[in-house]
Amino acid sequence: MTFFTHLDCSRCGARHDRETLHNLSPCCSAPLLARYDLERVRVRREDLAGRRPDMWRYAEVMPADRPEEVVSLGEGFTPLLQAERLGETAGLRNLFIKDESSNPTGSFKARGLSAAVTRARALGAGRLAIPSAGNAAGAMSAYAAAAGLEAFVFMPKDVPEAFQVECAALGARVELVDGLITDCGRIVAERKVAQGWFDVSTLKEPYRVEGKKTMGYEVAEQMGWTLPDVIVYPTGGGTGLIGMWKAFEEMERLGWIGGRRPRMVSVQASGCAPIVRAFENGRETAEEWQGAQTMAAGLRVPRAVGDFLMLRAIRQSEGTAVAVTDEEMASALKEMGAATGLFAAPEGAAAWAGVKRLAAQGWIRADERVVLFNTGSGLKYIDALKAIW
Repeated sequence: MTFFTHLDCSRCGARHDRETLHNLSPCCSAPLLARYDLERVRVRREDLAGRRPDMWRYAEVMPADRPEEVVSLGEGFTPLLQAERLGETAGLRNLFIKDESSNPTGSFKARGLSAAVTRARALGAGRLAIPSAGNAAGAMSAYAAAAGLEAFVFMPKDVPEAFQVECAALGARVELVDGLITDCGRIVAERKVAQGWFDVSTLKEPYRVEGKKTMGYEVAEQMGWTLPDVIVYPTGGGTGLIGMWKAFEEMERLGWIGGRRPRMVSVQASGCAPIVRAFENGRETAEEWQGAQTMAAGLRVPRAVGDFLMLRAIRQSEGTAVAVTDEEMASALKEMGAATGLFAAPEGAAAWAGVKRLAAQGWIRADERVVLFNTGSGLKYIDALKAIW
């Protein structure tokens, strides 16, 4: 089923065993990345026709040895919608929205947690723990339930109530923390050994990025194997941006695409923009953001473990990073809804606000093909949105 061979340290390139439950690399305490023997893959693009309509259609470059290992709820192969009327408001003729709200549990987090839980169960994990701003906790709870594993969730106490209810309804044990996602992460790190938890935090295990990379495979397939000019992605932990950049490299080596890449754009909230600040200051890593605050719970990530990987992808692609205010998000969310029929999450609205900014500046040209990601459903943010409208 797969050509998965080993794990590489993302800092030094050291090779690590794929049959061991890993968090960060033992050599550099950096994210580990799954590698495949792509020279042996004989699948052509046209061979994908008729395969299962979810992210596991790319089985040869996914981390499951046998079909029966896969823990799936039907995640992936989400719609890529052309947003003509919305694009016209910013002078763009070729705007597309990759709508991740149609995933199980209502967000793109389903992709990463399907892959992570699949591999964790295969390697013998029985109890999973996650620090989360909301959507990842819901996805982990769902896939842990489907896999028959115990789930332990740590969330800031001020996350939208829908996330708390969702996790509890899916059988997870939820602990609300007076602090940010980084504080939740510290609790998991401190208690995981004693409690026997496997930590599935963003990029602190190797496989969430494998689920997220399938967004890149899908964009390529849905656009006829010609990548867009620009990809605009709302960035908290940044796993999706890192994963898509990995996917493009893999697809080129498979002979499915050429060497041309989209310009990658990271959009963050002005109240929590460590990647934007690091990009503007020419830094290779991002300092922790103090006093993080935004209504977009998924963007309230003061420090990302994969910061250097995000910044590397943005610069290699000749992309950029922009920060938008909560007020811009709220306005953009209404604009998206009225012009497309999508009730976007604030993170997806942030991406649209970023597109408008860059189009007005001329950084995005009128004829370029632009894909923005709506990463989740606005339905989970009702209490936060009511407070500002």
